[in-house]
Amino acid sequence: MLTFIPTPIGNPQDITIRALKEFEKASLFLCEDTRETKRLLRILEERFDFTYPSDEVEFLSFHEHNGAERLAEVASRLAREEVVYVSDAGMPVISDPGQLLVAHCQKHQVTYDVLPGGTAVTTAYAASGFEEGEFTFCAFLPQKGSERTTALIAMMNARTNTVLYEAPHRIEKLLTEIVAIDEERELFLAKELTKKFQNYYRGLAKEILLQFGENSINSKGEWVVVIKSKEADSKALYVEDVLVLDLQPKVKAKLLAKLTNKSVKAWYAELINQ
Repeated sequence: MLTFIPTPIGNPQDITIRALKEFEKASLFLCEDTRETKRLLRILEERFDFTYPSDEVEFLSFHEHNGAERLAEVASRLAREEVVYVSDAGMPVISDPGQLLVAHCQKHQVTYDVLPGGTAVTTAYAASGFEEGEFTFCAFLPQKGSERTTALIAMMNARTNTVLYEAPHRIEKLLTEIVAIDEERELFLAKELTKKFQNYYRGLAKEILLQFGENSINSKGEWVVVIKSKEADSKALYVEDVLVLDLQPKVKAKLLAKLTNKSVKAWYAELINQ
């Protein structure tokens, strides 16, 4: 049997009793990073009533770069052993290579279970205070180029609030990009959820970016960003709509500039370099 086990997103005390029991039963650990999993298990051994796995228990990496190959290697063991899968932090399978394992179990009638647990998405959204119960989770944006810009503008034009993750070295860049599109957009940012230096920030995009410029916000640590949906009476044209039109780059650049507040020159340069 394969069991997907959520791990704490920060504070080790958030581990569940069910998770501890499943860890002790397992003969095989599939881990996004075996070092992170072993580090967590040692902490659990020190602080809670938990016995670290014996030397006979195997730890294997299972991540986005080796998932398919590793699945072929361990497929026969999933039905006859107690196997657990854990990501580095939070709920497995959500924005995570564990999806390959779920698909395999469904296709081959292998019994599997998913334990409930904490995830940064719902934790941050609950903390945001935004009243809308509906939101869209988009994980990480593309790192650069027109693909990133297109994805971000789609989020900014969405009719539901959007939750995404951002790396510490790109959080200020993200805020700058959001301000270029709509500096009055309301945001909620959560930093290092459940950890010692957890912090929340809610306000207009331009206000939060200013705090970064004044060095009153330390960018270190993991970030969750909630983008409030656009007002019902604001522009409804998406950047994707413009990009697929059969128009000259100069014309497209003008339309995109009106949509995003990014300059015509900047859009033109990006279009001709695609």
